[in-house]
Amino acid sequence: MKRALAVVTLLALTLPSLAFAQSGDEETKFDPSHEWELQTWGPELKIGPIDMSINKAVAYLILGTVCSILLGIVLMRVKPGRGPNRRQALGETIYEVAQVQVAEQGLPTKAIGRWFPYVATLMVFIWTINILGFIPLPLSDERWHVGGIGIPTFAIFAATSTLSVTLALALMTWVFTHYEGIRANGTVGYFKSWIPEVPKALLPMIIPLEILGQFMRLISLSVRLYANMLAGHLLILTFIGLIFLTHWAVFPLSVVAGTAFYLFEVVIVVSIQAYIFAALSAIYIGSAIEPEH
Repeated sequence: MKRALAVVTLLALTLPSLAFAQSGDEETKFDPSHEWELQTWGPELKIGPIDMSINKAVAYLILGTVCSILLGIVLMRVKPGRGPNRRQALGETIYEVAQVQVAEQGLPTKAIGRWFPYVATLMVFIWTINILGFIPLPLSDERWHVGGIGIPTFAIFAATSTLSVTLALALMTWVFTHYEGIRANGTVGYFKSWIPEVPKALLPMIIPLEILGQFMRLISLSVRLYANMLAGHLLILTFIGLIFLTHWAVFPLSVVAGTAFYLFEVVIVVSIQAYIFAALSAIYIGSAIEPEH
């Protein structure tokens, strides 16, 4: 396992380096920000102002969806009568974290049956998308040209490091939160729950702040995940770029620092961000069902 992790880390650091070395001119080929300039794959697909074109982020989302489904099938579907094994133990651990640490901590008991599948799926899906972002895959916009044929280079990229993706995920939770609040308390009762018990003279100031706070939930959910994943990838790609931009003596420092940040992101940040997003989603939905007065 340690050898496999070392090989993956080495590939994650060297393959994007080769892509940088093959791309563009001297001024632009080492700019990490170019990884987030999403180019359209194939023809443009637009429905009014909405751009439905396929790009790198969409490809990672599709791959993440497939991998999440396979992960659920492989880990959760266990034939009865067989003794426990590592696969079953891992599946049970994921299920227990989703139920005990996420759903039961944020949702009222009566709502767990309805919303546990959503928050559990959200946690697994975001974790899968995050971890795929640190595996070198041939889904880059850069190309190797071999015999006139453009072959995608290997690179690391996380769909959750684009604000549009995290905003869409946060928007689902935000809509479900208010839908469930209205369903459980009625329209009038739910919106009245936003107003705390304060002197009436303070209401003109408190009500706008409470409304703003509801929209801030949408921003905080999306920006937290986006900023953490973006920062991690930028740091790793920056240390890779230093290998080419500076003196050869910086090479050991760049590799060590890049490896350290890579392992920190894979081992800690990937899982924590998936957990936080799912846990906050459960808390927001739960607080809408049983608002505090």
